[in-house]
Amino acid sequence: MTRDSRLEDLFAAARMYYVEGQTMETIAGRFRVSRSTVSRMLRDARDSGLVEISLRPPEAQRVEDLARRIARQYGVQVRVVPAAPGDDERERLHTVAAAGGELLDEMLEPGTTLGIAWGTTMAALLGTVRSRPVPGLRIVQLNGAINVEGSGLTYIANVLARAATRWDATVHQFPVPAFFDYPATREAMWRERSVQRVLSIQREATVAVFSVGAFDAEVPSHVYTHNYLTRDDLRSLRADGAVGDVCTVFLREDGTFRDIAMNQRGSGTAPDRLLRIPHRLLVASGSRKALPLRAALRAGVATDVVVDEVTAASLLALR
Repeated sequence: MTRDSRLEDLFAAARMYYVEGQTMETIAGRFRVSRSTVSRMLRDARDSGLVEISLRPPEAQRVEDLARRIARQYGVQVRVVPAAPGDDERERLHTVAAAGGELLDEMLEPGTTLGIAWGTTMAALLGTVRSRPVPGLRIVQLNGAINVEGSGLTYIANVLARAATRWDATVHQFPVPAFFDYPATREAMWRERSVQRVLSIQREATVAVFSVGAFDAEVPSHVYTHNYLTRDDLRSLRADGAVGDVCTVFLREDGTFRDIAMNQRGSGTAPDRLLRIPHRLLVASGSRKALPLRAALRAGVATDVVVDEVTAASLLALR
């Protein structure tokens, strides 16, 4: 028997067993050999590369099903990260941030202008990305970060500096308050040339990365825990039906945002402006973020989503 004819027999036996589901006894009868010979033929088929066997862990099917359902419902590309038994919220956040960092890295090309909305999740994500130079990369801050104590500016500066170092990028900060005291103050500030320059760079963004904020997230959203919002602000947001934010722009359950009073004082990039950015990566972790995540998806702010398995299931369970 020549080598080629031997390989043909091995392939035929493997096809009968693995594809057609026939028994070794049936295959033995077909080739007029013993059952033990068939067993050796199947082994040789694997050793020669005619057969490749892959194993899919149980969670792979679960997360793929969740991703397909979210993608079908909201028209986005979805990556669902498996949740290991016993993982707490911070561990899931780190896992999702790492997956989000990998996907963001794939989106970055020479000459990219990357818009980043600061927050707890983004700080975690930028701490996981690999270091590599991206020629001509510009990073622009999508929402102001100054609070009444001024500490927010230092926080976001450190976050963006970390990203700039890893990618050898230039950074354009947005040195304005996260929320102005008065809408008129924001309108006046928006006329300043230095602010207009940053707004212009924001409009040139080709990739954006951001998360969603929730009032009661297990891992607290930075904007809700660092003196950005007063009690009156929170009461106003509740009265207007807000469930969370994207880029510190507040959303209702249905994704609407225009007539929420706090948004008249905010400095974040609104959903209608985000929609002009070709690639928009939303990274979220935490079951209590399911409601603002749904609002963000209904607003259409994302093209790509990275979410953990628990949050994905919570999102789909919403009524």
